[in-house]
Amino acid sequence: MSATPLDRITQCPEVMGGKACVRGMRVTVGMIVGQIGAGHAVDEILADYPYLEREDIMQALRYAALCL
Repeated sequence: MSATPLDRITQCPEVMGGKACVRGMRVTVGMIVGQIGAGHAVDEILADYPYLEREDIMQALRYAALCL
């Protein structure tokens, strides 16, 4: 398995208390994982959060998988 950089996932103490976020925005990895876990499709999340990109969601899921 090749390593894919998680360059869209950021952690900053001033943003969401240091939780892992997407591109420094107030969208946490946990929120994205929760949406997927609740049965929402990636396209639904993208429609609800138009400032997100598909790769943001994919990296958030990869980050969550690495942290298990």
